[in-house]
Amino acid sequence: MNAPLPLTVAREAAGAYDRVAAATNEVAGRLAERLARETRGEVLFTPADRGRYATDASIYQQVPIGVFVPRTSDDVKLALDICRDLQVPIVPRGGGTSQCGQTVGAGLVIDHTKHVRNVLELDPEGRTAVVEPGIVLDHLNAQLKAHGLWYPVDVSTSAQATLGGMAGNNSCGSRSIAWGNMVHNVRGIEAWTADGALHRFGRFDEATGWVRGMGEQVQALAATLAPEIDARWPKVLRRVAGYNLDVFRNQNPKPYTADGSVNLAHLLVGSEGTLALTRSLTLQLSPLPKAKVLGVVNFPTFYKAMDTAQHIVKLGEGTLTAVELVDRTMIELSLQNPAFAPVVRSAVIGRPDAVLLVEFSGPEKGPLMRHLDRLVELMGDLGLPGSVVRLEDDAAQKNLWEVRKAGLNIMMSLKGDGKPVSFIEDCAVPLEHLAEYTDALTRVFRRHGSRGTWYAHASVGTLHVRPILDMRRDGAQKMRAIAEEASALVREYRGAYSGEHGDGLCRGEWIQWQFGPRITEAFGRIKQLFDPGQLLSPRRMIDPPRMDDTRLMRFPPSYRVIPLQPALDWQSWNVQNDPATEKTTRPGTGGDPAQGYAKAVEMCNNNGHCRKFDAGTMCPSYRVTRDEQHLTRGRANTLRLALSGQLGPDGIASPAVKDALDLCVSCKGCKRDCPTGVDMAKMKVEFLHHWHAKHGRSLKDRLIAGLPDYARTAARFAPLLNLRNRIPLLATLGEKLLGFSARRSLPEWQSDHFFARPHGTATREETLAAERPVVLFVDTFNGYFESANAQAALQVLRAAGYTVHVAAKAQDDGKHLCCGRTYLATGQVEEARAKAREVVEALGPFADKGIAIVGLEPSCLLTLRDEHLSLGLGKPAETIAANALLLEEFLARELAAGRLDGLKDRLRPVDKPILVHGHCHQKAFDAVSPVLQLLALIPGAKPQLVESSCCGMAGAFGYEASHHDVSMQMAELSLLPAVRQSPDAIVVADGTSCRHQIHDGADREAVHAVALLARQLRASEAKA
Repeated sequence: MNAPLPLTVAREAAGAYDRVAAATNEVAGRLAERLARETRGEVLFTPADRGRYATDASIYQQVPIGVFVPRTSDDVKLALDICRDLQVPIVPRGGGTSQCGQTVGAGLVIDHTKHVRNVLELDPEGRTAVVEPGIVLDHLNAQLKAHGLWYPVDVSTSAQATLGGMAGNNSCGSRSIAWGNMVHNVRGIEAWTADGALHRFGRFDEATGWVRGMGEQVQALAATLAPEIDARWPKVLRRVAGYNLDVFRNQNPKPYTADGSVNLAHLLVGSEGTLALTRSLTLQLSPLPKAKVLGVVNFPTFYKAMDTAQHIVKLGEGTLTAVELVDRTMIELSLQNPAFAPVVRSAVIGRPDAVLLVEFSGPEKGPLMRHLDRLVELMGDLGLPGSVVRLEDDAAQKNLWEVRKAGLNIMMSLKGDGKPVSFIEDCAVPLEHLAEYTDALTRVFRRHGSRGTWYAHASVGTLHVRPILDMRRDGAQKMRAIAEEASALVREYRGAYSGEHGDGLCRGEWIQWQFGPRITEAFGRIKQLFDPGQLLSPRRMIDPPRMDDTRLMRFPPSYRVIPLQPALDWQSWNVQNDPATEKTTRPGTGGDPAQGYAKAVEMCNNNGHCRKFDAGTMCPSYRVTRDEQHLTRGRANTLRLALSGQLGPDGIASPAVKDALDLCVSCKGCKRDCPTGVDMAKMKVEFLHHWHAKHGRSLKDRLIAGLPDYARTAARFAPLLNLRNRIPLLATLGEKLLGFSARRSLPEWQSDHFFARPHGTATREETLAAERPVVLFVDTFNGYFESANAQAALQVLRAAGYTVHVAAKAQDDGKHLCCGRTYLATGQVEEARAKAREVVEALGPFADKGIAIVGLEPSCLLTLRDEHLSLGLGKPAETIAANALLLEEFLARELAAGRLDGLKDRLRPVDKPILVHGHCHQKAFDAVSPVLQLLALIPGAKPQLVESSCCGMAGAFGYEASHHDVSMQMAELSLLPAVRQSPDAIVVADGTSCRHQIHDGADREAVHAVALLARQLRASEAKA
């Protein structure tokens, strides 16, 4: 890292120069000062900000001089002018998902994604849209869907990738066999050249002025080089290296334009920000396919799958839209991911070595079914009868495509320093050579002590493969050796070395290998024509560095982790792996000075999956702020930088880490949704432990953490404590003294709480001997604030015929049994460990007999399944975790076993709609479906799940004055609007804080699912 910089400049123009220049150099100071003074954008120059933008999804790291987040396209133009005056290079950036290092560089990074992301024009009849470069593909398609249209370059990162980045890379997508690459679907580009002039690039025959003259010069180059172009240009659809000089002499199997005309915008597509700075793109839209069917073909060998692809692509009579590969390694890794495992099991037959996803699309399903029949027949003719799984249901298809789209990131979930590395992963060869090419490249990997996982676009001969290399040690040398052998194979089979993901730092040096010196020289002349001062993304494509220059990498030889003794157990990440077998060593043998914590953080490969806005939880704070800092990826990068000393000597206790984790609500969305397994909620617990050890704890933190210990005493003063919600002056005073927002009500204490009297439940001995036993774990919140829920759980379980024991400490000290969640939330790991030991002592005997331990509050019960396993309590904690279930999970399990018939018969009908909001931890552990299943037992009930992220409360987070506004913004994204739109619905939310948010934000009373079940019990059962 460079020398440290001061705090974010933001809008503070005065003094910005002095602060930045003092820490770095005069140019940086002048740049920061002018950007802050002359634009309305965000000016980010701290070491942490620069470090977060120093990486993308590649292996590279280059620290920029600063980061600029423009509010409008006018800000982009002003930044361009300022950088030209100061001779500071510009690196344009979209979602930062580049795999070749296109979006990192030593200049000023301009992040378009926060504000410069609008649809400027939409012509449904003409099927065109004009968009700003920062708009995400999925967001655009969501707007187009209402018009029956979509933008069909469906890259796997569609939830993160921006149209500007896609144009820069000439992106392709899974369905390019039908719709082509980005270049085939761009009609025009409006962009600034380095001199600040704004130009419109479109049809050559309509061009005027400088654009016309530029086009004529490029045309002359193409004419002069015609023999070279004919001889050296790859004749495959997937060729994205260099500039598209062949627009004047087409070499692509799919012509760039339908009528054979030349469009000068196509010169900018694939130029990776080196020629111009995009202001807007005019896109060619396509009708949205109304029907799709999917055939999943299972193969006994990988070679057979590759050899068969050339026959499959001949099917469909124009309706074939994809043939995608998923190999055995990816299948196995997917089966280890709780979000993907059920989907994969439904699509495979036995243990295939590979599967091909064959999709047909069209106006209606009938004709497509016949093509699916023909696929089945073809596989029989090729000696593989019974190998096709037919997926005709739209939801089933969508779920499987989500697994395929996550393929790259699933591959990256391998623990240890060896990781699949991107550098030859999208070489494209003619389809008839695909089997021989993949077989030969597999032998290359084997010779270098590695192996690769294959997936992706079998339809067009572009298979993604990443050999496993250890970039901390000998990975760079092996990468060079493998690249040289792979390039020889590509040349033998007359393919393209760069077939989809572009050039960047990784493949820029291979442009001359592909095209020869004369065409490469012509590329340099094009760069000179557009950008004579080398202002835009210098040393990309023209005069590139060596791909194996370790000085440019995220893990150079100088990379070191600061030793750390963690409070939680991270040793399962502290392993090494064998690149040839992918087998890992035993936990604790990985050599991590941070005992596995650093390696867990380094699992983030910057793929940006956390930037998605569709269904799922991750990442709620980013959905509100759209700031890289408040993103799972941004937080992981900040932790990595701190752990390796790149943010100064404070390491993990750095203020920059505190700032990055401040809005993390510990929703565990990343635990489920992150394909590489980054668990930021757990990482935050570790951080808080070290932060408070150095800086101490506030009174607020101590009150939150100690709640379970003083709850019994506090409940005696319930009427007095509850005055806070009724007297505004007390709320205001509480905010000033404790930091709890005066705009937020606090939970109401109950004098007559659940633990205040006996409930006639079974003793420990009676439960252990019972025929149908269950242990009810009543948490602090449902015990002292919402006792009716705990009482309802007793009623429902008894009505279902179970012998119920209320969990209690083995040694009665007058306090209830607690999971330690509140202590974990404030980083007090030792105190939480003490609580967990009490849980193990109390519940171990029941778990040993396989008796279910059921709870009501997701954040508490699921702590037994998650954090308790990281507290070093051994096998007993694991046994309890295996038997710990949310009440709905338990009853859903019993329902599937046919043991709830009695309960079903006792439920009265409901005549209102039911809305269900899933607690974040329920979503993380796939525990929302049981809630829906259970509520569906009520006659007349049709529960509907609200597609929402975090409600914004997240335990104490939403109660804090400093977080109140962000908390409400999270709730307003989807949850509160959905509740308001159904004024007559019964709202179900299992989380205490979720119910509180709905109460405060929508003035509605939400209920726990078990409370609704108890309410619907017939009168005689409700009294039982």
